[in-house]
Amino acid sequence: MTFINDDFLLTNKTARHLYHTYAENQPIIDYHCHISPKEIAEDKRFSDITEVWLGGDHYKWRLIRMNGVPESEITGSADPKTKFRRFAEALPLAIGNPMYHWTHLELKRYFDCDLILSPATADEIYDRCNEVLSRPDMSARGIIRRSNVRMIGTTDDPADSLEWHEKIAAEHSLDTAVLPSFRPDKAINIDKPGFCEYIAKLAEVSGIKIETPEDVMKALSLRLDHFCSHGCKASDHGIDYPVYSPAPADEVKEIFERAMSGKAVSQPDADKYKTAILLHLGREYSKRGIVMQLHYNTQRNVNSRYFGLLGPDTGFDCISTRDCSRELTGFLNALDSENCLPRTILYSLNPADNELLDTVAGSFPGEGGIQKVQHGAAWWFNDTKSGMEAQLRSFANLALLGGFVGMLTDSRSFLSYTRHEYFRRILCNMIGEWVEAGEYPADEESLKKIVEGVCYKNAAKFFGIE
Repeated sequence: MTFINDDFLLTNKTARHLYHTYAENQPIIDYHCHISPKEIAEDKRFSDITEVWLGGDHYKWRLIRMNGVPESEITGSADPKTKFRRFAEALPLAIGNPMYHWTHLELKRYFDCDLILSPATADEIYDRCNEVLSRPDMSARGIIRRSNVRMIGTTDDPADSLEWHEKIAAEHSLDTAVLPSFRPDKAINIDKPGFCEYIAKLAEVSGIKIETPEDVMKALSLRLDHFCSHGCKASDHGIDYPVYSPAPADEVKEIFERAMSGKAVSQPDADKYKTAILLHLGREYSKRGIVMQLHYNTQRNVNSRYFGLLGPDTGFDCISTRDCSRELTGFLNALDSENCLPRTILYSLNPADNELLDTVAGSFPGEGGIQKVQHGAAWWFNDTKSGMEAQLRSFANLALLGGFVGMLTDSRSFLSYTRHEYFRRILCNMIGEWVEAGEYPADEESLKKIVEGVCYKNAAKFFGIE
C-alpha cells in the first residue's frame, strides 16, 4: 500500500463515503493566495523542481533551517540539486508536520510519484519531477487546470496597474477566474518605514494630490474602483492587531501631517489614523460588495539579522498573543451600526483566539442564507492537521459549520492546491467520526449539503462566483 492512498486520513467508513462521493471532485475557490498574476499571464514554465517547490516557500525554508543547513544552501547561491537534497534530508525528521503530508500529496498528484522523499531517493525524485515538469501540461496554467481551480484571488497593492490581470482576462484561454484582491497595508501603516514614500506613489497613480487623510481615503477609493473594474471580489489586510481608536478628523489630520513631515508617530496616534482609514475602507467595501479579510496577531521579521540579509516574507515571523478583542468588536460594531459592515473573514495567528473569533462572528449576523462574518480557515502556523481540527471543532461548537467558507492556500506555490485535498480529507474524517459516534444522524442529504458547502459552494456564494 502506498503512503498517499485513496483513503489517506480517512479512518472511518462514513468519512470515506463523504470524501469520495461529495468532496473529492469539488472545484477549488482559492480566495486568498500569493501566487504571481504575471507568472499566470506568461504561463510560466519551471526549470526544475527546486524552483517550483523551494523558490519562494518560506514554510520549507524554515524546515531546512531547523536542520542546521547554511543559508547558502537554502535561499543562497548553491545549485538547485543541492538545495533539493537539503530539503530531502530534513523532511524525514518532520514527523507530525503537515509539510510531510503536503510534500507527498504534491508528489503523488502532480508527478505520479509514490516514492518517499529521503536522502536515498532524493536524486531519483529530482530527476523524475524534472522530467514531468518538461511536459506541456505542467506550466503554471496547466497546473491550475489540473487542480480544478475555478477562482484565484491574488494579493495586490492598490498602486498596481493590474496589467497582468488584464492580459489574462483578454486572452480567454483560462477557464479559471484570476481576480485581484485589494491589499492596502502600506497606506495604513503610518508608523512603519516607507509610509511617506508610499503615499507619494499612491498620489501619483491615483492622480490626487495627497495632503490630508481625506485625500488618502479618496485615492484608495479610486484605486478600489480600478480593482472592481477588474473583477475584484475581496480585500485583504495584514494588520499587527485590530484597532479601534476613533478620533476627531482634525486630530487625525495633525497625526498624518506629522508623519509626512518625517516625525515619529506614537502607537496610540498611529491607531487613530489606522482606525479612520480602516473604517472608511470598510464602508467602501460594503458599498461595492467586497469581502473584507483581516489577518492579525503576527510578529513579523523578529530576527533582525536575517531581515537585513533576506528581507520580509522569508520565514522569520511568529505568533503574537496580543489581546485585542475589544478593539475588534468595536471596529466591527462601528461599521454594523451604520449598516456598513461588509462580508468579513477574521483570521488570528494565535490559535487561542479560535473561540473568540467564533463568538465575535456570531455577534454580527447577516442575511442571505450564509454567515456574514466568518472565522477564517486555520491560517499559516495553524494549517496543520491538529490546527485545522481545532478550528473546525471551535467553528462547529459555536457557529454553523455547514456555513463555513472553507479552505484557501495562502501560498506562493502553484503546487499548493493539494492543501484543499488535505483539508477536505480532515473535514470528512471529523464529520465521519461524529456520525459514527452517534452524535449526528447518517442523513445523506444533510451531510451532502454540509460537505459540498464547506468544500466549494459556500465560498462560491460568499465571493459571488456562482
